[in-house]
Amino acid sequence: MSPLTPAETVALALSFKIALVGVFCSLPVAISCAWLLARKRFFGKPLFEGLLLLPLILPPVVTGYVLLIVFGHHGAIGRWLDAVGLSIAFRWTGAALAAAVMAFPLLVVALRNAFESVDRRLESAAATLGAGAWRIFFSVTLPLSLRGLVAGLALAFARAFGEFGATITFVSSIPGQTRTLPIALYELISMPGGEGGALRLTLVAVIVALLAGLIAALMLLRGGERSAGAEA
Repeated sequence: MSPLTPAETVALALSFKIALVGVFCSLPVAISCAWLLARKRFFGKPLFEGLLLLPLILPPVVTGYVLLIVFGHHGAIGRWLDAVGLSIAFRWTGAALAAAVMAFPLLVVALRNAFESVDRRLESAAATLGAGAWRIFFSVTLPLSLRGLVAGLALAFARAFGEFGATITFVSSIPGQTRTLPIALYELISMPGGEGGALRLTLVAVIVALLAGLIAALMLLRGGERSAGAEA
């Protein structure tokens, strides 16, 4: 199989960039939401959880269209961003936003499960020793949830890396800006003689997905073994 062409290499690098930026920018919000779901009871919690999971349920094209309405050049927020010179529509930053929105639910679910698996007695013990809420979270809760966090990051990255529908709806396909690997693959499939390039990009996408899935599976497996050992 021939190596990637320069255009395919750009699409691959852009996909990595967008996925990484999208996932890590959404991480603080995901941690906050997952902690609320795992630790707090409040009115409207099922509705709140349903709204967080909505991008996972809706067709990606719908999510992309909503983003276009809100953050497009004529959108409620998009007009304000354009006015201050921070436009994200039809730019790689918009693609990162779409990737973040689509990957966000997976990150929240993984983190919530990780927080719920932490022994609350350890947090109570830290509190009796005088530790405040923030110190308990960063010194007890988060370290004990680290494997779940890594698993969630791996799954969210894979989802962001493979995002297509919301991205092409929101920011279209612009070489070097928004033409990610999935979009480049779709365009190669749609053109005569593009089978070779499509096969190359498919292989790359499969390898990335397998690596991310393997990391997530290993983290979850080790986390499960640790919990079983603690209970024993």
